Amino acid sequence: MDQLWTPWRFRYVSQGARGEGCVFCEKAAAAAASDREHLILRRARFNFIVLNLFPYTTGHSMVVPYAHVATLASLDHKTLGEMMQLARDLEMALEKAYHPEGYNLGMNLGKCAGAGVADHVHLHVLPRWTGDTNFITVVGETRVQPEDLHATYDKLIGSFRR
Repeated sequence: MDQLWTPWRFRYVSQGARGEGCVFCEKAAAAAASDREHLILRRARFNFIVLNLFPYTTGHSMVVPYAHVATLASLDHKTLGEMMQLARDLEMALEKAYHPEGYNLGMNLGKCAGAGVADHVHLHVLPRWTGDTNFITVVGETRVQPEDLHATYDKLIGSFRR
């Protein structure tokens, strides 16, 4: 059996245990005036939408509850409902800006499941295109991103301004 491994992901996965506080809570606590700096696209009542600092694809974003909890079971129904509404809004914004061929939505609950921030649940939303990942990721230990994160932010923010 062949095995493919992703050593570059260790930096991301290990950040959850860095002992410097929660990156999501820090972003949420930042002043709304610094949302572009923190890549926050939308602040709703119970959740916010933020671009992933270590994206798999252009537009890789997350819906994050303000509540610092590790499991879905710890979230109330209003937060869960809003999370899915924001995921839908994010899908529509990504469609408008990038016209992807599909999407991955998912959660990694717990460190052993791959959660980079294991103690703060979050929903990943990734736009996908045929051939958007290839051998360079594994062989070259390099992820090719055709767009700077702030350029992505600027393309998407118009869908969330009210």
